[in-house]
Amino acid sequence: MTHNVFAAIQVNLQRYADKTLLSIPGGRNLTGSDLDAESAILSAALIELGLEPGDRVSVQIDKGWMNVVLYLAVLRCGAVYLPLNSAYTNSEIEYFLTDAESKLHVCVAERLDHVESLKGSIPGLQVLTLDGETGTLVDVFEDAKAAGNSFTEVVSRASDDLASIIYTSGTTGKPKGAMITHSNLVANADMLTEAWSYSSDDVLLHSLPLFHVHGLFVALNLALMNGGPVIMLPKFDPDMVLEAMPNATVMMGVPTYYTRLLADPRFNRDVSGHMRLFISGSAPLLVETSDEFFERTGQRILERYGMTETGMSCSNPLNGDRRAGSVGPPLPGVEVRIIAEDGSELPRGEIGSLEVKGDHVFKGYWKLPEKTATEFKGDWFITGDMATLSEDGYVSIVGRGKDLIISGGLNIYPKEIEDVLNDQDGVTESAVVGVPHPDFGEGIVAVLVGEHELDMDALQAICREKLAGFKVPRRWIQLDSLPRNTMGKVQKNLLRDDYTDSFA
Repeated sequence: MTHNVFAAIQVNLQRYADKTLLSIPGGRNLTGSDLDAESAILSAALIELGLEPGDRVSVQIDKGWMNVVLYLAVLRCGAVYLPLNSAYTNSEIEYFLTDAESKLHVCVAERLDHVESLKGSIPGLQVLTLDGETGTLVDVFEDAKAAGNSFTEVVSRASDDLASIIYTSGTTGKPKGAMITHSNLVANADMLTEAWSYSSDDVLLHSLPLFHVHGLFVALNLALMNGGPVIMLPKFDPDMVLEAMPNATVMMGVPTYYTRLLADPRFNRDVSGHMRLFISGSAPLLVETSDEFFERTGQRILERYGMTETGMSCSNPLNGDRRAGSVGPPLPGVEVRIIAEDGSELPRGEIGSLEVKGDHVFKGYWKLPEKTATEFKGDWFITGDMATLSEDGYVSIVGRGKDLIISGGLNIYPKEIEDVLNDQDGVTESAVVGVPHPDFGEGIVAVLVGEHELDMDALQAICREKLAGFKVPRRWIQLDSLPRNTMGKVQKNLLRDDYTDSFA
């Protein structure tokens, strides 16, 4: 028996051979049979290039049908898929390819010269471009097709063989490659299928990137492993989303997607009424956004929790109380616990370090066995997130452990302050960070985005009313927007760098 995740996908590609499973508005429509056949052709081409099971294939290309076929082809022939953010710079790409020891890199034409220059330092590296004049991925595919080459088999993989390496964001130190196994991907898709009652009747509106766990494994894998069609947009654009929504039943997005929809007067119950499920993740969803969405549509966004190393671990229930500000109970097959600094398990309701356990948890960090060892306690993975667990089992994320502020020897969790600030009229969003302070060790800086010029004195007074004095920010800053990465997460490390001299 093979544990190759492609085999689990192929079952439904063949079951729904005549059904359109990938639709590109204004572009190609591919049936289950098309995806199966074209991944077999491209697999044959990759094998002809010398690709062997376990070899890393790094990919930095535009989202589209060929991106999906390439992903399936790499899995099919037993290689390891390494998706890379399209915004990464040449120096970042050099680090990833060198660290992963890529055997094949697929990029856009304007990146070709730089990647070609790396061949001398990365043994056996081959390079293809998605577009361009010659030597493209499409050329290789078409040549194999014309020659009648097709790898119709599926390379057998063990459950703990690697399916993918995805590099973490690297907000502290060098990015680390999370090793995701075939069994990790199958287990997480099974969990989500059960939790969200996902089926072949669902149609996914896909506007997420394909270089991240959210868009690639949570969204695309879940749909394909259930034989559900995917409407694939090149990016999130309100016009495109609103046009496609009448033909979809499920949408996955980051909080920014939903705030942008709410800012569009065309988004209402008439447009969204037939949708079965709106899902949010990758960054915290503001309670205000959740409430406004419910008032506008009559539907409560389902917030879930996951990370690169684990896929999804928690989700608010499909049927039941979807609590704004909580990421819900653990998924089927997942265990969670909250741990104190001394290593003891904390009672319900207390803040501590969140640890998770289950078949979805990654194998470890690529070429970093010592780092891997420090992140695990037996089978328990230390997420690095601070959280609470309610009496009835709902997890609420307080913040990242590294975001914890220690001022005057007292622990301060930024989210507690941010919740107060975000609840005030005129405040669009906020981010609270700790920076060096000569007396207290760290001082609190509040960075806000507002609908108009904010009255900082009034906000400070409200904080003094609602929070202990040591939690009240000592510096107040208003910006037009908060810095975010491509998945919508606020980059607090950049804020800490920008305002590190606030109390010098």
